[in-house]
Amino acid sequence: MAWIVDNIQWIMLASGVLTLTMAQAVFAPSRTLTALFGETLEGPLARLIVRNWGFLIVASAGMLIYGAFHAEVRPLVLTFCGAGKLCFVSLVFAGGARYAKRQAFLAAILDTVMVILFAAYLAATLAPAL
Repeated sequence: MAWIVDNIQWIMLASGVLTLTMAQAVFAPSRTLTALFGETLEGPLARLIVRNWGFLIVASAGMLIYGAFHAEVRPLVLTFCGAGKLCFVSLVFAGGARYAKRQAFLAAILDTVMVILFAAYLAATLAPAL
């Protein structure tokens, strides 16, 4: 755990940059859904919702990058971003074999690693305060 605490800035920065790749959902919502899930949603409402989803993911990427350089906000940022990633991971894994051979499954695995690192950092730094 000491390694995670000592390197959280780099962990958050790398996580933020990887998460930032979802900016594609803002600009190419149909293509993003096809690449991630092998499916797409049609119509203006679908594009609006996917673009909003993409923007929220990009905002969390920005929070991770900001938090990498501002230790005072790290607990909040890691909790918020970790919860969002955990939700995505749960939904993808609940889909079972449907997404097992899609990019969404790889994204879920990477997000799982991030969630574990975030939780380990929070446990190591907040547990003594409790």
